[in-house]
Amino acid sequence: MNIWTQKSIELANQRNYLDLLYKIYPMSNNLRREMKKEDIQKLNEYYEMRDKYKLLNLLLKQEVFPIKDSYISYLKRDKSAINRNPATVDRIVGMLYEMGINKIIDRTTAPKETNRQIGPLFKN
Repeated sequence: MNIWTQKSIELANQRNYLDLLYKIYPMSNNLRREMKKEDIQKLNEYYEMRDKYKLLNLLLKQEVFPIKDSYISYLKRDKSAINRNPATVDRIVGMLYEMGINKIIDRTTAPKETNRQIGPLFKN
């Protein structure tokens, strides 16, 4: 067995494993992502007007989309797919309207999850 694998197993078997792990890989509390004031104003406007295309395009430009959906990354890469897939747009925008504007903003500005911080700490 690799020496580092053995050491990792020994460390994991300690009673205070999480305390030891935190010393090696400290997790910081992340600040909320920022959204430009003008984007929030546009978001409110498009939401109130029920302009699904402008609403969707604005949210696709943000760092995080407020809904976990498999098709979002495709729509981010290929904006022309929005016009070619009206049923998908209606489904996604329908979920957004169900959420309400406050929840949309809350999820769009959510901080990065702490479990997403560890990966960059490992170097080759």
